[in-house]
Amino acid sequence: MNFDSSRPIYLQIIDYIKAQIIKGELKAGDKILSQRELAQKLKVNPNTVQRAYREMENYNLTETLRGQGTFIVASKDLKSQLKKEMAEDILKRFFMEVESLGYKDEEILDLVKQYQRQKWEGFK
Repeated sequence: MNFDSSRPIYLQIIDYIKAQIIKGELKAGDKILSQRELAQKLKVNPNTVQRAYREMENYNLTETLRGQGTFIVASKDLKSQLKKEMAEDILKRFFMEVESLGYKDEEILDLVKQYQRQKWEGFK
């Protein structure tokens, strides 16, 4: 995993777990790695992972069962809810960055449309 220096690592770890849920790699009821295992896997400080796990519990994304581990919470619409939340977060950051360059709303939409056209033309 490559970390973005502009965002706190614990938030990126949360997004990493969310992405695994969206992709179907993790499902409701699945046990996730222990904090120590994930810290070793991602090569980050265990305290950072601990904070991410604490936040995921606060968001009702996971639950920790004493002596058993941490599990993805069973929720009917978890996958679609996470997908929508992550897309909104990405769009928010995108708009903030592009607006900081001086673009106005209509110009941003034109850029997005232009990019999309170029992307699809590349598949032809």
